[in-house]
Amino acid sequence: MEKEDLFKWKHYHPDIILLTVRWYLRYNLSFRDLVEMMEVRGLSMAHTTIMRWVHQYGPQLDKRVRRHLKPTNDSWRVDETYIKVKGQ
Repeated sequence: MEKEDLFKWKHYHPDIILLTVRWYLRYNLSFRDLVEMMEVRGLSMAHTTIMRWVHQYGPQLDKRVRRHLKPTNDSWRVDETYIKVKGQ
């Protein structure tokens, strides 16, 4: 599916939609934080609009990005650390 088809009939430019969804998924931001950030850039939108975008485009973005991520294994190494509390 092409980018134009994916965003057909949307009010906002596809780059704006992708940017806000990416910021929401990448950083610890709320929908209302993103609304404020977009208002600073001269765009007015509701937090529910961004929520719908995340629900609609988030899984598709994950599927497209997942293949480009560096593969990891299931092995974890953790060192033990001891801390003395009140002499114990």
